[in-house]
Amino acid sequence: MAALALITGGQKGIGLGIARKLVAADFQVALASSSAPDAQSVREALAKLGSGARYYQHDLRATDNIAALLERVEAEQGPLRTLIVNAGVASPQRVDMLKLDRDAFDLVMDVNLKGSFFLAQAVARRWCDTDADIYRSIVFITSVSATMVSVERAEYCISKAAAAMMAQLYAARLAAEGIGVFDIRPGIIATDMTAAVTDKYDPIIKAGKVPARRWGRPDDIANAVLPLVQGQLTFANGTVLSVDGGLSIHRL
Repeated sequence: MAALALITGGQKGIGLGIARKLVAADFQVALASSSAPDAQSVREALAKLGSGARYYQHDLRATDNIAALLERVEAEQGPLRTLIVNAGVASPQRVDMLKLDRDAFDLVMDVNLKGSFFLAQAVARRWCDTDADIYRSIVFITSVSATMVSVERAEYCISKAAAAMMAQLYAARLAAEGIGVFDIRPGIIATDMTAAVTDKYDPIIKAGKVPARRWGRPDDIANAVLPLVQGQLTFANGTVLSVDGGLSIHRL
């Protein structure tokens, strides 16, 4: 039976790039997001991924629904081997942190941190309660914003810094169980989330803010994920990979 990966936010952007890479490597994928099953992005993703993919509507903020999600996924596709914690929301508005309102803060924290934490917790509990000789892994897709400050996106930066610590905590807790946990930190990636700031970032990237002098692509992230979930770095638990074209390199 093909290995099964659950990918949150897998219907578009980075998540879809990861899903396509895994399907090409003979994984099955379960995509989960808050989008309606008949949404255009979902229909297009499933068409691209073929018979090895299924979609499950799940809002990460609905932590009470996690058990039902996992039960449905495993009933329909078999035992879960990999969790890709990818879904996230950007700051609803880029504003001075002194003007940030509580609703925006709560939304970003509920999705990027709380919902992701409890999904990973539920998966880890199931795995720890099950004897298995197969390699299992959790990959958190965080961001270079875990360490790079943007004062107009305070809630996003805080959520990603906390998510990076979440990855380290799960890595330390699950290493003895033979479960690999990793933190991938994308830089400026061309997705729907960044489409609105293309005009802002194009000249910055070309000027060398990103040493690679190009936008990142979902495939760049997917290429980093694949060896982690295939078990090629089993003794590298807790590793952080900055996939950002050199953006986060400290320079004078």
